[in-house]
Amino acid sequence: MRTMDHTFDRSSLGAFLRTRRSALQPEDVGLRRGQRRRAPGLRREEVAELCTMSADYFARLERGDGPQPSEQMLAAIARGLRLTPDERDHLFLLAGYRTARRGTRLEHVSPGLMRVMDGLADTTAQVMGPLGETLLQTPSAVALLGEQTQYTGNSRSATFRWFTDPAERECYAPEQYDVNSRTNVALLRAAVTRDGPGSPAADLADELLRTSDEFARLWERHEVGLRWSETKRFVHPQVGRLDLYCQLLLEPDQGQALLVFTATPGTESHEKLALLTVLGTDRFAAGTE
Repeated sequence: MRTMDHTFDRSSLGAFLRTRRSALQPEDVGLRRGQRRRAPGLRREEVAELCTMSADYFARLERGDGPQPSEQMLAAIARGLRLTPDERDHLFLLAGYRTARRGTRLEHVSPGLMRVMDGLADTTAQVMGPLGETLLQTPSAVALLGEQTQYTGNSRSATFRWFTDPAERECYAPEQYDVNSRTNVALLRAAVTRDGPGSPAADLADELLRTSDEFARLWERHEVGLRWSETKRFVHPQVGRLDLYCQLLLEPDQGQALLVFTATPGTESHEKLALLTVLGTDRFAAGTE
């Protein structure tokens, strides 16, 4: 946990939030501009929904009379307001926390990727961190793969869950287990080599070596250069088997990746993916009522 330096500047935090809110336009976050909109920027209620908090709480922060936000709340605000990494660091400092470590900054979805995700609301897509952390999912991605953003600790990494949690493999066809395991290990080895001893990647590998015999066996093979296949086969409990393409868009500065899952039009998988999109959207709408 980051250390607080007890210089929570309520007034400056409120002013910063107001300016960031007024600088955002509805189009920046995937909202439609209504005819009755007069004031510049987004409404407090819109920002509160983007940040998954109450409008009253956000209004108190803007007024400068709210309580000190938690780190988790600040991360949600930074994402909702589409802050850059530098703006995110500034937000944390105003709230009384030290500047985010680089590893923590890499978990913040960049404004560019957020804009792309806003345009993919009806698509199966998600943003992944450098160690396989799921940072953001569309409703359809949740319907396909399950909610993956709620994990904590090492379990935030899909690689860690792949070797320690049997439920992680349930949505994949069994014939893909071996190649998925080898690819997970090869990519983590590349991250350890790149980031060095003592890095989060190295710590994750050490923990997996202690807890997973399969990982330890594959680690000893020293395989490198493996990449995820563009085609993936899933087994979903409601719609059955899906053969999907996985397009990958990298954000080099952030170490993040955008995954977009599609299916060939006219195929059974395409029809099933469309059904999951409807199911995911309906589930998301029900959860916000």
